[in-house]
Amino acid sequence: MSEFDLGKLENDFNDVQKLGYKFLSCREYYNLKASGALPELKMIIRVDVDFSLSKAIPILDIFKRIGICATFFLRLHAEEYNPFSIENYKVIKRIVRDGHEIGYHSEVIDQSSNWNENPDTLLRRDIEILSLISGTEIRGVASHGGNTGLNNLDFWVSKRSDEFNLDYEAYDRSEFFGAFWNSVYVSDSSWTEWKSYRNGKLIEGVKSSFIDYARKFEENIYLLIHPDTFFSEE
Repeated sequence: MSEFDLGKLENDFNDVQKLGYKFLSCREYYNLKASGALPELKMIIRVDVDFSLSKAIPILDIFKRIGICATFFLRLHAEEYNPFSIENYKVIKRIVRDGHEIGYHSEVIDQSSNWNENPDTLLRRDIEILSLISGTEIRGVASHGGNTGLNNLDFWVSKRSDEFNLDYEAYDRSEFFGAFWNSVYVSDSSWTEWKSYRNGKLIEGVKSSFIDYARKFEENIYLLIHPDTFFSEE
């Protein structure tokens, strides 16, 4: 079975659960950390919807069967999907109905550079729009990395999430989030293989999946997946 087969993904999540891990959305992690109530074994699950909302449906099905709570970061300005379309809106409503958090997959540097508009204004406007679409309060942002040559994380060099009524940015160093800097971060963003960071530093030459780290009982695992990476071999 391929590393990125949907069946293997479900099997691996089931195994992680059997090992005693608590699945958390980003906001759940933030709230539990702030209250001092984090479980010993935890896996924060982040889903970046880069190219297709419809491909999130099989991921949602897996999460529902297992009982996983995650954060789905959605784009508003992707050429690849329109969150206002009839079918995509239904997916957004399902994400909310299934109990997941929705966050904003921000592209404010790309937008500001192309539109010559203030990035602070753009971020506030986009958060308000996504809140209206989803019917939920947006409390988290993850900066999108595209092929423009611009780095949307640069926006946060001199900004804090609370300036925008947010709890966290997915890579921030804040006291009550800072997950990237205090975990084993596992990502499928190389698209054909896994990559890992420990406390913010790339682990060179390692292609271990999240299940490999769970079997070693790493206390803090921060997982990023993209629906576009996974497929069914059936």
